[in-house]
Amino acid sequence: MSEPTYQELVDLVASQVLVIAAQAELIEKLTARVAELERRLGADSSNSSRPPSSDSPYTKKVAKTRSSRQRSGRKPGKQPGDPGVSRSLTDHPDKTIRIDPDTCTGCNSSLAGSTPRTVERRQVVDLPPVPAPVITEYCLGASTCRCCGVETTAEWTDLTDIPDTPAHTDVLAGPGSPVRIGPRALAMCAFLTCGHYLPVGRATALLETMTGLHLATGFTARARRRAAKKLIATFLPHMKDLLATAPILHADETTGRAAGALAYVHVACTEYLTLMHVGGRSSQDIDNGGVLKDFTGVLVRDGYAGYEHLPAVHAWCGAHLIRDLRSISDADPEGQLWAIAMADTLTAANKAAGQAREQGRDRLDEQTLATLMNHYLGALAKGRTDNLGRRGEVADKARTLIRRFHRYQDMILRYTTDLAVPWTNNQAERDVRPVKIQQRTSGGCWRTLAGLTEFATVHSYLSTATKWGKDKLDALTELFTTGPWLPPTLAPT
Repeated sequence: MSEPTYQELVDLVASQVLVIAAQAELIEKLTARVAELERRLGADSSNSSRPPSSDSPYTKKVAKTRSSRQRSGRKPGKQPGDPGVSRSLTDHPDKTIRIDPDTCTGCNSSLAGSTPRTVERRQVVDLPPVPAPVITEYCLGASTCRCCGVETTAEWTDLTDIPDTPAHTDVLAGPGSPVRIGPRALAMCAFLTCGHYLPVGRATALLETMTGLHLATGFTARARRRAAKKLIATFLPHMKDLLATAPILHADETTGRAAGALAYVHVACTEYLTLMHVGGRSSQDIDNGGVLKDFTGVLVRDGYAGYEHLPAVHAWCGAHLIRDLRSISDADPEGQLWAIAMADTLTAANKAAGQAREQGRDRLDEQTLATLMNHYLGALAKGRTDNLGRRGEVADKARTLIRRFHRYQDMILRYTTDLAVPWTNNQAERDVRPVKIQQRTSGGCWRTLAGLTEFATVHSYLSTATKWGKDKLDALTELFTTGPWLPPTLAPT
C-alpha cells in the first residue's frame, strides 16, 4: 500500500477541519438548546409569569436567595400593637353548671348541706343549633270609603311609612311568588359565591346547613346576578369617576375561562378602590373599562404592550423585571452575569427609595441616583458584550431583554425619580387574584360569560368595601336593602 501524497494529506486535513467545524457548530446549537430546555424546565413563579399555584411542591427549588423580599426585622407571630384574638373567661355566661363534690375524700362523710366554694372556672364556647328561618308575613289591606264607597287597597311601598318594620319594601314590590326571600338571605348568597369564591351548588348547600334556609341552586345564582345589576347603575360610574382622579393607579389583567372560551378580567385599582371588567386583551378592551383611556396620572403595570397607547405616565413593575432577569440567569449563570447585576441594581434602588421615604424625603439625592444609573448602564453594557455573536434561544432572549431595559429605562426607574410610585404592581395582582381562586374552586371555568362578568362586578364592590374596613356581609345587606355603599373619596381622611 503506497503512502498518501502530500496533496492527499492536505485534502484529508481540510475535510477533517470542515467536519470539526460542523461538529462545533452543532455542539454550540445543542448546548444552547439544552440551556433553553433547562430554562423551561426550571421555570416557576419566581422566574416567569406563571402563577404560584402552578408550582409543583415536589420540584420547586427551595432557597432563601430565590425571593427578592427583604427581611423586615420583625419576629414571626403577633406584632406589637395588634389587638390579637384571645379566649378570656366572661363574667356573664349564658349558662352555668356547678360540679361539687358529694363525699369527703378524707373520711368518706357526706358533704350534703355544706357550702362549696369555687376553686376553678372553665368555659366552653359552642354554637347553638341551627335556628329556623324567620318568616314575616305582610297582609295587604283594603278599606271602603264611608263617603263615596270606593274601595282603596294599600300598596307594598306603603311599608316605608310603618315604623319598626324590616326593610323588605323592595323585596315585596313587583309581581311574582307570594313567598319572597329577604335581603339578608340574598346578601348571604352573594357573600358565599363572590366573597368566599364558592361554586353556586356548594354555596347553596352550605347556606342550608348553616342557616336552615332551603333554596334552589338557580336562586343562589340569580342572587349574584341581582347584586351585579344593582351595582351597574350607581357603583360602577362612581368608581370610574373616583379612579380617574387618582394620582397613581395599578392595572393588570388575568385570564378567565367562560362559556368554553378564554376571556380576560382587567383591574384598575388603588389601595382603597378596586374596579374590574371583563373583555378581550386588546387596547380597545382595556379602554372599555372606562378608566384608563383618559387617565393622565402614574400607571403602574407590567410589560404588556396593550397599555402603551394610554396617555398615563407609565411605571414598569419591578417584580416582573426581576423574574425576567432570573429566568435568564438561571438558564446560563456564567454567561448572563449581567442579569444578576441588573437584578441587584433594581433591588438596591428599591431599598434606597424605601429608606428615603422613611426619612421623609420626596426624592433620592443626586449621588445615589448617579451611582444607581452607573450600575444600571454598566449591567446593560456587560450584557451586550457577553451576548455579542452568541447563538441560541437564551442569548436571543437576553438581547431582547437588554433592548427592553434600554428603551424603557425611564419607565423602569420611575420609582427612583418619584418616591410616591411603588416598586411593584402587587396591589393589582392581589386584587385580581380572586378570579383565579373562584375559577379553581368552580371546576376551572364559568358556565357563561355573564357569570364571570357578574363575579367581577360584585367582587369589585366587596374588595373596595373591605379596603375601607366594612364587613362584606354588611355591605351586601346594605346593597339589597337601601342600595350600594359608595366610597366617598379616594382614600379615608
